[in-house]
Amino acid sequence: MSANAPTAIRPLREICAEVRGGKLSARARVDGFLATIAAKDGEIHAFNEVHADAARARADAIDAIVSSGRDPGPLAGVVIAVKDNIVMREGRTTCSSRMLEDYRSPFDATVIERLAAAGAIFIGKTNLDEFAMGSSTENSAFGPTRNPWDTSRVPGGSSGGSAAAVAARFCDASLGSDTGGSIRQPAALCGCVGFKPTYGRVSRYGLVAFGSSLDQIGPFAHSVEDAALVYDAIVGRDELDSTSADAPCDPIAPRVREPLAKLRVGVPREYRSEANAPAVAEILEKSIAAARAFGAEIVDIDLPLTDIGISTYYVIAPAEASSNLARYDGIRYGHRATLAPGEDLEDLYSKSRAEGFGPEVERRIMLGTYVLSSGYYDAYYKRALQARRLIKDEFDRAFTKCDVVLGPTSPVPAFPFGGKSDPLSMYLCDVYTVNTNIAGIPGISINGGFAEEGGKRLPIGIQLQAPAFAEETLLRAAAMFERCD
Repeated sequence: MSANAPTAIRPLREICAEVRGGKLSARARVDGFLATIAAKDGEIHAFNEVHADAARARADAIDAIVSSGRDPGPLAGVVIAVKDNIVMREGRTTCSSRMLEDYRSPFDATVIERLAAAGAIFIGKTNLDEFAMGSSTENSAFGPTRNPWDTSRVPGGSSGGSAAAVAARFCDASLGSDTGGSIRQPAALCGCVGFKPTYGRVSRYGLVAFGSSLDQIGPFAHSVEDAALVYDAIVGRDELDSTSADAPCDPIAPRVREPLAKLRVGVPREYRSEANAPAVAEILEKSIAAARAFGAEIVDIDLPLTDIGISTYYVIAPAEASSNLARYDGIRYGHRATLAPGEDLEDLYSKSRAEGFGPEVERRIMLGTYVLSSGYYDAYYKRALQARRLIKDEFDRAFTKCDVVLGPTSPVPAFPFGGKSDPLSMYLCDVYTVNTNIAGIPGISINGGFAEEGGKRLPIGIQLQAPAFAEETLLRAAAMFERCD
């Protein structure tokens, strides 16, 4: 990507209107994206699999619907990439793991069905940290994804491929999953918008589970309005997901550009940490000044449990991962090892899992199994659940004083490959994002500015959080910040 700021990108609402009106060909749009992917993804590796033929066929079908005088849907001609832990009938769903290297799903996830019904086109499956466990996309069994702004640096994770695909202009938007920041953190490092809705707002049916009480699907896009348009297509109750919320979900995109009157922006003292990189601290202060300039009230708040979020998350999430990934044993699901003469069923289990899982997944399974084991459950897992309740209560109290919470998305910009070789230093990259998932509230990252490092411009994300089910407030507030860029 050029060292200069990206050129302006047309809003999806304009593109969709032109496709639906027959002024713009969906097939031409797909061919253009495929040409860009062919030219540049060899360097970036955003995709595990590109579905060129299926995308062209889908585009031709949309153009035919338009030619017949019918409406193909509100997302007509929108080209979307899908994180490779969301199942589709087309191609494989690997979770970037040898364990599922050849898995082909017999069904589409609910979000895929809803986007298809809205007229979207799927161009391929994007790379991720194996089973969504990581913050850099270095843990993929199929090799890392590179940041389009500086290919010597990571794109963030675990949805690094989805963020890079949007940043590199390989698609209009993409889907990711967010368990502890896996949409927002890569969006920050790649300079795009990443939106995690309230837990239960978007169906998880067809999302390969990591942490079932934390996972949430959401969109990446070039703008808040574009993210809202995709969100409107996937939000809503799903009988196939027992955790799906039965809550009103009127379309937000038509109103997202309307300013909010008397917006109260909370700034936690803990988010102004000395651990933040200087450029991150500077852009946070600029964002606070911008909020004052457009008439928001700045409210100093305290979130003292911010620092315990990482330890709480790394008990709850691995515990749930240990249970969810137990099914991949070489018999029920996943890679099956070849046994030597004399080896038994126990050998099959251990060899299949050792061959199928990478080191980070193994680390988290072992940690999760430990905290759930007899004698340690109360000391670790039960205590983490108690901390989770306190974190949720802390946010509830904060939102009596403000409408949204503002802070950095990541304490650092994109770092070089291998720059966080110590697992703890990698985990700390999620210090500002994990509590959003722990509390089950919505959060969004938008680009707040740039750092200059090594002659390259590196995006810096700012994050906004809002009360549960307050997506409209969150997105409209984010759009106000976005207009200050």
